[in-house]
Amino acid sequence: MRDGLYIGGRWEKPAAGGTFEVIDPATEQPIASVAAATAADVDRAVTAAAEALPAWKRTSGAERAKILRAIAEGIRARRDELAAIEVADNGKPLPEAKWDIDDTAGCFDFYAGLAEELDGRQEQPVAVGDPRFTSKVRREAVGVAGAIIPWNYPMLMAAWKVAPALAAGCTMVLKPSELTPLTALELGAIAGAAGLPAGVLNVVPGLGRDAGEPLTHHPRVDKLAFTGSLATGRRVMAAAAEDIKAVSLELGGKSPFLVFADSDVEAAVEWILFGIFWNQGQVCSATSRVLVERPLYDAVLERLVEESRKITIGGGLEEGVLLGPLVSRGQHEKVLGMIGEGVRDGAKVATGGRVPQRRDRGYFVEPTVLVDVPETSAAWREEIFGPVVCVKPFDGEAEGLRLANDSPYGLAAAVMSKDEERTERVARDLEAGIVWINCSQPTFSEAPWGGVKRSGIGRELGVWGLENYLTVKQVTRYASDEPWGWYIKG
Repeated sequence: MRDGLYIGGRWEKPAAGGTFEVIDPATEQPIASVAAATAADVDRAVTAAAEALPAWKRTSGAERAKILRAIAEGIRARRDELAAIEVADNGKPLPEAKWDIDDTAGCFDFYAGLAEELDGRQEQPVAVGDPRFTSKVRREAVGVAGAIIPWNYPMLMAAWKVAPALAAGCTMVLKPSELTPLTALELGAIAGAAGLPAGVLNVVPGLGRDAGEPLTHHPRVDKLAFTGSLATGRRVMAAAAEDIKAVSLELGGKSPFLVFADSDVEAAVEWILFGIFWNQGQVCSATSRVLVERPLYDAVLERLVEESRKITIGGGLEEGVLLGPLVSRGQHEKVLGMIGEGVRDGAKVATGGRVPQRRDRGYFVEPTVLVDVPETSAAWREEIFGPVVCVKPFDGEAEGLRLANDSPYGLAAAVMSKDEERTERVARDLEAGIVWINCSQPTFSEAPWGGVKRSGIGRELGVWGLENYLTVKQVTRYASDEPWGWYIKG
């Protein structure tokens, strides 16, 4: 494990000398002691990023692409090791962790390609209405970016911010979650070994109040990128307003999955399971509200309960495990508490809802299916962020859309039907930034990611993710030989 904070290309001791423990959620035992950043360390990191910015900003996209691809190769070379680290500090099953590490490397490769393309479109002419002038726009790096990432996809969420920022020519200070900081620190080491200049990427793990808040308020940070809870997102946005920083926020959701009566039951149940139990349901886009058209409701519910009970629960390194522990004691208590609150509101537990038998250690919760959940219940309306799905029948397309859109969130939604015209119509009318048809959760570096309403502002991934870290400058030239002659007459 890395001993220190990654600042200015070196491993530095924290100014206050503090550390915090990282806990394996499957065993509840500490696995590492990590240096804890405070405001003084954040200031050092931001200063290093600001000093590295002019030179990095001037490099060509092709030069930046070489380093991004070297980072991708460094990640692939350590894939199994990095995946094992993510299992240990996050709890997810090993096959999921390997998938995430592969996606992380792919994300850096994708943005290497966009960095190269940026050379060809860094400057573009603009036609203006006066022939005496020429005008062009320049795309330039925003500057120093501060990124705060969550614990559910530790290395992948870092890549979603670091890769486009570096491709654009920004420098960055990355604050990982205190629950899962280990692979973010390894990313710093990999980036340094790949030839990234000192100070371009800095990694400062620490508690939110000690490291996250100073980063959001730092006057030399030009852009803030945050993924996490609505409550913290509001504080990040308020901090950005102090200096009118650019800001992008991805704040989660309560995503619906509409299953129409002409759907195949087996396909519907498979995608419902994947949409809620992947990563223990700790997914911002998890399709946690399943709406089934009434003629198919009983069949889908029966098969969903049956298959949910078959899911193997255990530590992420155990053979055949498809559902690991939740990330922390606090998350474990929150999820169990929300299940209990739903039941008190009138919901019924069709399966699950408890700590698995013979699991006296670890933050495990059974795959849980809730039915008859009142629309006013927090279990129906708020993000549980655990392996809990609420299932409700609906009658007809209009009611299905009403129930789906009746949410303060709008990150993602899914619709299943054999009627292509209907799926296109419903996709158009769903209030979400991402809509999946006949599937749930596929995510690609090439496609935009982000939501509407309280799910946040801005988009990550694709060319949209790169634009997050670019600003546009107008450059206009007076190109005529004739004097302007407004005040001084020739």
